Amino acid sequence: LPQIVYIPKLIIYQETLLHLPHYLLPPFHPFKTTPPLARKEVRKKMERRGVPISSIIIFILCLLLSSSATTVPVAAQSQNADSCSSNGALVGLSGLPFDPSSLRQCLSAWTSRNYILRYSQASSNVWNFLLSAPDVNSYVAVGFSPDGQMVGSSAVVGWNAADGSGGQVKQYYLGGQTPGQVVPDQGNLVIATSAIVSQQSRLFMAFQLNASQPSDTVLYSLGPAGTLPAAPGYALTEHRDKVATTLNYVTGQSSKEGRPYTRLRRSHGILNMLGWGILTIIGAIGARYFKHMDPVWFYGHVLVQGSAFIMGTVGVIAGLVLEGNLSANVSTHKGLGIFILVLGCLQVMAILIRPEKSSKYRSYWNLYHYAVGRILIAFAVGNVFYGIHLGGEGSGWNGGYGVALAVLFVIAITLELRMRLKE
Repeated sequence: LPQIVYIPKLIIYQETLLHLPHYLLPPFHPFKTTPPLARKEVRKKMERRGVPISSIIIFILCLLLSSSATTVPVAAQSQNADSCSSNGALVGLSGLPFDPSSLRQCLSAWTSRNYILRYSQASSNVWNFLLSAPDVNSYVAVGFSPDGQMVGSSAVVGWNAADGSGGQVKQYYLGGQTPGQVVPDQGNLVIATSAIVSQQSRLFMAFQLNASQPSDTVLYSLGPAGTLPAAPGYALTEHRDKVATTLNYVTGQSSKEGRPYTRLRRSHGILNMLGWGILTIIGAIGARYFKHMDPVWFYGHVLVQGSAFIMGTVGVIAGLVLEGNLSANVSTHKGLGIFILVLGCLQVMAILIRPEKSSKYRSYWNLYHYAVGRILIAFAVGNVFYGIHLGGEGSGWNGGYGVALAVLFVIAITLELRMRLKE
């Protein structure tokens, strides 16, 4: 145990006494009361060293006062923190179309973004909602979807202008995935009144819906920082994060909704990526750089490109089924996929009408086969990346496919240099 000096009503460890050296303090037992004579001797010794006991007492009292002073604001801040267990954040909240304390249900709607949703049914056809979220100079949105998809849903979007001009709430109809298809002041929601205020670094967006019961598929999104809708068009930029949930309005229970047709989505993406986006490139590399291994290169080329065609065709069919189930607007991606499939069919047909090597038409056939194959590969690579973007798979899929392309590119360059050096 460290040696301590006993002062009336106080126990002070020697390491805190202005860093006094260990050998200057007399040893004391830590659990026994110091005799009065010993206390006087210690006081005299410390005063001779220029450390009056009164200064130490004052120093300790200041520490205690400062710690208590900092504890009070922290406690007050915790009481005012926005949560379902406390309505402290709602105290003093004004400018809303209804009393927020009247909302009976409260849930942590989006934990990772600290979104809190409060709601209640005011009457048979009136519902009051209050969404609170951190004020990070971005728009906040809550949408109601009839089929679980973002496309086709109607959203209530609010933001607080950075110039201090106040907040604004608008309804948007999400007709598609492009900014031009997100239309302001349109939608299937009947909003009676709405308002948004900022308090304690949080946004409180309140709105009142006229409905017997809103859709139980509730979507939440967060806009990009520093990019807010502005007059005259109030165009809504693409969100930086989103989540879909299922809400039970009676119990107040909410659960994160999984993406529908996840297995079909991944099957469509993997089949097309491997078929059109990777195997066709491998087949082209084999046909160009391994012709000296005749006839092995030819049968290998047919096997690889045939596998690519089968996988790609199944992938396109899966994409068409997925589009029908989701009612998604992916016309560009779909058009590119069908175009690639047509090019693949032309390549298969070209094999069936391939002229003999001695034929005068063989050079034209080679040029045609070469050109169609390169065009197919170029469009396939672009459409794979575009599909990853539409699916919202993120950097993981982009990075993985990019690495595969980089490896194939390095192999092709190495074989090309080797072939030219031999020539």
